[in-house]
Parts: sequence; structure tokens; C-alpha cells
Amino acid sequence: MRVGFIGLGNMGGPMAKHILDAGHTLTVYDVRKEAASTHLQGGARWAESPMAVSAASEIVFTSLPGPKEVEAVALGEGGVLQGAAPGTVYIDLSTNSPTLIRRICEVCKDKNVHVLDAPVSGGPIGAQQATLAVMVGGDRAVYDRVKPVLDAIGNKVSYVGAIGCGAIAKLVHNMIGICTQVILAEGFTLGVKAGVDPEALRQAVVNGAVGQGLMLNYMVPNVVFKGDYDTVRFALKLARKDIGLATDLAREYNVPFKVGNLVEQDHIEAMARGWGDRDSTVPFALQEERAGVKVRKL
Repeated sequence: MRVGFIGLGNMGGPMAKHILDAGHTLTVYDVRKEAASTHLQGGARWAESPMAVSAASEIVFTSLPGPKEVEAVALGEGGVLQGAAPGTVYIDLSTNSPTLIRRICEVCKDKNVHVLDAPVSGGPIGAQQATLAVMVGGDRAVYDRVKPVLDAIGNKVSYVGAIGCGAIAKLVHNMIGICTQVILAEGFTLGVKAGVDPEALRQAVVNGAVGQGLMLNYMVPNVVFKGDYDTVRFALKLARKDIGLATDLAREYNVPFKVGNLVEQDHIEAMARGWGDRDSTVPFALQEERAGVKVRKL
């Protein structure tokens, strides 16, 4: 296929090269022409603007720093939409705003240009090795048609839902990862200050339920998705005891414990509702109540 790629940085550069290596005709653009040197040596064509890229392509990818750049490249003067022929598929790989990509999709509809949001996860190493997770939102038929090209950049390509759903999934993914870093920092500073060797502590966590991924692989699909907070696997009253012991230890060793303390407050609230003999996952229901949504598998 005739593919265009705009944005050849640490992520975009390797992704574009994989598309080229997969046998597609590639046209590229970046604000720094030197970023395209490897691609040009491999047979890619250079374009002088995003508009020129889209004019030469059936599928146009962007991999850009953020919403401001995506909006300018997609809809601005000399941008993708100005050069795109009817039927062109525009795919944004950036970590972007769901609201913006939905607006871009609406604008592009007037020119019969299809839009997919397809943010990626796996970092530069994943981009280099083509092992990225690609989270795609948009029209399912369009996704099915272009999936072979997406498969060139990642080995975990998945359809998430309507336009914007890819961006939402990526933001949730990153939020969980970023917040996990904070709770890891609290846990490891507490453990080390209280006397445990860092590597021994790491291995202990890896060997336990957290390290084995049971939260996402078991608790979410088998408990939360079913709303099954009454089958007791580990009672809330025991979890409340454990988080209380951890916050006590943090106070004893003067370790700041902001996230841990917030989690303890949720457990206290759940206990105050008389949920002590329900499953320890039941604080999830408190957040469902606050958010006004139940997380159930359709």
C-alpha cells in the first residue's frame, strides 16, 4: 500500500522503518529532514509537508508529541486533510486527547477521509522491535482493512471501540502505570527503611499475587466484571487490618505514605458501611458509586 508517515522521532522513526521493511511504498516527513535519512536510504520518498505526504498516500500515520501538534498537522494549513483524497485513512499513533481526535474525525468526514486513533505502548524498545501494543479506535471495517499495516509496527494490535476509544485506553493505561510508580516508591522506601534488602523485597513482591499479575488477570475479569464482591476470597476486614499495619509502620519509620493513607481511608469507609465480611475487592464498588458507573463486561 501507499503509506505516509509524519513524525520520525524515537517512536515514529522505527515504526516507519518497519512499515517500509514490510514492503509498503513509504512517503515521509519530519520537521528535521535528517531524521528521515535511514528511511530515504531504504527507498522511502521525502515530502515537503504533511499535505504532500497525504496527497501521495492511501494511509497516513502521525506520531507526534501531543494534541497541539496533532491538530496543527491534521487540520492546519498545509496539513494532512488538505492533501487527502476521498477514501484516505488517517491514523494518529500519538498519545492524544479523545475529544480532539473525535473532532478531527468529524471534520474529516466532510471530505470522506477516515480517521482511526491508534496510540501505542511499549516505548522506544518496543518500537525498534515491532513489539508495541497498538490500541485502535474508529470504524471497525476501516480497522480490519488497515490492520495488516498496523501489524508491521506491533505484535499486540487490538480494536478497542469507536473513535476516541484508543486514546481513552492509552490514557487509562498510562495513568495506572504512573500511579503505580508512586505506590511502588512508597512501598519500597517503607520496606528498605524498615530493614529489608531492596532486591529481596523486589523478589518477594514478584513472587506474590501482585507480581504474578493477579489483579488484572484474575480480580478484574472474575470479580469486578461480574460485580461479585460477596464471594469472599480474602475478607475486607483482613485487608483493612493489613493496610492499617502498613500505615502504622510508615508512621513508625517516618515514611510519607500519601497513597497508602488514601487507600486506608477507603477501607475505613467500606468497614463503616458494614462490609467487613465481604470480599477485600469491595472498595472497588466505592469508586464505581462515586463515578456513577459499574465496570461490567458487556
